Amino acid sequence: MTLEIISAEQILFQGEVNAVTLPGEMGSFTVLQNHASLISVLVPGKLRYLDAEDSEHTVDVKGGLADVDNNVVSVCIY
Repeated sequence: MTLEIISAEQILFQGEVNAVTLPGEMGSFTVLQNHASLISVLVPGKLRYLDAEDSEHTVDVKGGLADVDNNVVSVCIY
């Protein structure tokens, strides 16, 4: 699946990943391949993702929105 992490200033990451864990308003949640479509508000915390080689990466999130649709996870953070 494709992950796009975008801030107001730049594109922080765009590429293929195996899993994404996001700090949602109702609690942390993980998105895997073929996940159901959803939109979620993000709260302060850590966004974690496993790249195509299963290496873990983290991004600090102060808040934002996540959109999951058709194996594309688009995350707008601030």
